Amino acid sequence: MSVSPLPVSDHDTEDEGPAACVMVFNANDPSGAGGITADITALASVGTHALPVVTGAYSRDTSEVIDHYCMDDEAVTEQARTILEDVPVQVFKVGFVGSPENLSAIAALASDYADVPVVGYMPDLSWWREDQIDLYQEAYTELLLPQTTVLVGNHSTLVRWLLPDWTSDRNPSARDIARAASEFGVPYTLVTGIPLPDQYIENVLCSPAAVLCSNKFERFEAVFTGAGDTLSAALAALIASGVELAEAATEALAYLDRCLHNGFRPGMGNVIPDRLFWAQPDGDDETPESNFEISPNDTRH
Repeated sequence: MSVSPLPVSDHDTEDEGPAACVMVFNANDPSGAGGITADITALASVGTHALPVVTGAYSRDTSEVIDHYCMDDEAVTEQARTILEDVPVQVFKVGFVGSPENLSAIAALASDYADVPVVGYMPDLSWWREDQIDLYQEAYTELLLPQTTVLVGNHSTLVRWLLPDWTSDRNPSARDIARAASEFGVPYTLVTGIPLPDQYIENVLCSPAAVLCSNKFERFEAVFTGAGDTLSAALAALIASGVELAEAATEALAYLDRCLHNGFRPGMGNVIPDRLFWAQPDGDDETPESNFEISPNDTRH
């Protein structure tokens, strides 16, 4: 999978900046753990330019989501279409957008720009009311999955959503999930957090027919907030930069692992991935131990 290069600009500049642009649809997260903040910092870290479209705002701290305030779908559409008329976009990345109406608006945009790949991330919505979760996921299934190039999500989240009637004694595999997603038009699914023995987890990118890549990581002894947005944004950035899909997934997972490894706790809640870990001063990068002490606050988990 590759992305066409940007057209040559007529502007006379000495430094053209990042080579690719990614439009992200997500809610503002005042904790800085996830949402649009995670998208912007991860995209910049990987070397692309973010075009952030705010779809709403969380009321939350680093421990939990208290509430969410959704933006009107017309405002979301106006934000996106205005900048799309000015700047070429290589990838759309869709996080949590708050309502079926916003999903419909984004699906319409993706349809109008059918050559632009869509990376869709489905977060854990257990903080929300059950009826709202059902309406949101039903709209996502019907409207956005047919436009989605790569679906990203945690194994347990995707199983509950896409395989609610699973009855087999064995746990669904990544390919089982990919097959379920493909019934709605998704060609590739990146399934994260598949539990393995000895405190390891597996992350698998697959199509319904084959596993494209599989990466195993040791589980960190910490609770993180913002990992999924970080991973999906990094994947979108690498695809936008022209990296082949399987390689992009492997590099994005390695990037997330480093972000988690250098995670910090700015408050009293969960650990936040350090998406700019490479900018930290000094330090031995060879085989560092888990680093949750960057912040001057008490950050060790």
